[in-house]
Amino acid sequence: MLGDLLPKVPTSFGRYIEPFFGGGAMFFALQPENAVIADSNPELINMYREVADHVEDVIQCLKQYENTSEMFYAVRSQEWTTLPKAEAAARTIFLNRTCFNGLYRVNKQGQFNVPYGKYKNPKICDEDGLRAASVALQKVDILCGDYLLVLEHYAQPGDFIFLDPPYLPVSEYADFKRYTKEQFYEEDHIELSKMIMALHERGCYVILTNSNHPLVHELYAPFNIDVIQTKRHISCNGSTRKGEDVIVTIPPKQRTLIKLLPQPLPEQVSAYPPTRFMGSKSKLLSEIWSVASQFKVNTVVDLFSGSGIVGYMFKAQGKSVVSNDYMAMSATFTKAMIENNSVTLPLDKAKGLLIEHRESDHFVASTFKGLYYTDEENDLIDTLRTNIADIKDQYKHAIAMTALIRACIKKRPRGIFTYTGQRYNDGRKDLQKTLAQQFLEAVEAVNKAVFDNGQINRSKQGDAMDLRVEQVDLVYIDPPYYSPLSDNEYVRRYHFVEGLARDWKGVEIQQHTQTKKFKSYPTPFATRKGAADAFDHLFKKFANSILIVSYSSNSLPTQDEMVAIMAKYKQHVEVIPVDYKYSFGNQSDAKTHRNSVQEYLFVGY
Repeated sequence: MLGDLLPKVPTSFGRYIEPFFGGGAMFFALQPENAVIADSNPELINMYREVADHVEDVIQCLKQYENTSEMFYAVRSQEWTTLPKAEAAARTIFLNRTCFNGLYRVNKQGQFNVPYGKYKNPKICDEDGLRAASVALQKVDILCGDYLLVLEHYAQPGDFIFLDPPYLPVSEYADFKRYTKEQFYEEDHIELSKMIMALHERGCYVILTNSNHPLVHELYAPFNIDVIQTKRHISCNGSTRKGEDVIVTIPPKQRTLIKLLPQPLPEQVSAYPPTRFMGSKSKLLSEIWSVASQFKVNTVVDLFSGSGIVGYMFKAQGKSVVSNDYMAMSATFTKAMIENNSVTLPLDKAKGLLIEHRESDHFVASTFKGLYYTDEENDLIDTLRTNIADIKDQYKHAIAMTALIRACIKKRPRGIFTYTGQRYNDGRKDLQKTLAQQFLEAVEAVNKAVFDNGQINRSKQGDAMDLRVEQVDLVYIDPPYYSPLSDNEYVRRYHFVEGLARDWKGVEIQQHTQTKKFKSYPTPFATRKGAADAFDHLFKKFANSILIVSYSSNSLPTQDEMVAIMAKYKQHVEVIPVDYKYSFGNQSDAKTHRNSVQEYLFVGY
């Protein structure tokens, strides 16, 4: 097939990658200087490594073999893993040259089981060919591994990838099987096509060979598919040795790259009260706006608002913002400072909230006694809860509750509720202030953050999967990040202040736990598959909007998987990496430094 393949090879490329190496015809024809060749067959990879590094030893071993049935079956019966590597490589070559039709086939136990070929004079030891192959192979990386892992790790924009996987069976050669003890089924070809789409998005040039099968045409319909006549060399029936192969050519996706040119933000953005909220994007606002500003948008949905800072930034840019989060505390923040355009809470009114006007239910004092705050502070929290509940104006209520939540977080070492007591008290200034001081300062801070951007903005509390909004220009998605190395349970960290926002209505406190936390909200982002399915659902739901997604390099789905999911609904998908360090790591072992990562901005348009 080289006569048909070579004209399709790009004239220039970065690295050559071939993860289904087999006989390596394309590689040896091109002999690239910078290449990765790989296969999942360890016996085959051992042969190429030994030819590359110890070709003379392989040649000497090959010279010991004779083309007889007795020697063939004696050598075939050997377990190659018990042999010296050079001898194992020679065995592979000998069996290939003398077996029937050069097949490589193994039984369920992984033992080579192709019969003797009965050829009169096969060339068992081609010294010149082996030495020439050794020279070519010494220049490249030779890997044994699954093609998905190889491509995920090595493929970069501008690389040329040649894929010659086990073919889909068609009637002419329906008993074809993969050349290892594994099978390569239709679902494997579908998985391969997803990887090829990701490579296309990544900017790689791909050539794929396969049988002329309907599924191939279905999977690669957007690309050029050439059908060519070929000869089969492994059919026992000469009349069936003709067939049709296809060559699929997948060029790198052409795109107008979105430029990451961080821009100064409006001064109003700095008025948003700072927070150490887990996952807050306060340090990425300039980059997010740099991307968003390249599109003409008037309406924005901040789907997982969290601290609320991104939605507030869009409000400061004059956009009409819908801010949504399932957590009541987040919805409280955005009610006070995003939906609210003009209402403030006068300081004298705020001071009045510190005074007991009617007896509280003492819920905090009795439920959380000795856990997070002093008895006096717990009593004050109960007083504030009671007085805030009596505020009729929805925005003044939100400001007061936001201030109470902020005060409780600031009076808590590390600002979280995953432990009890004061073990992390480092004596910082916030911890030395009284809770009343913190509350009044928070009221002032929230009041200063209130402004009118001339737009109607809304704060919603609900499941992002079910959010209903009219057609919106841009959707920003910053969901909980799934990683097998850490948890993404916001409720576990903030259950006390989330309880304040909900007044512990509709939650179930787990009385047996030391922290008196309540059960976390169900989220699809708790598992890898759940996260992938959730992204697919959201991308489909907002397929008519520009999508900007924040996600971390140490989270799953992977970058390529995310691109492949988004590419189902968006013509253009770009990935913008940003070096980023979170306010505090969320890994169990701080020595891993996994809080230093790359933050990806996935952009679909």
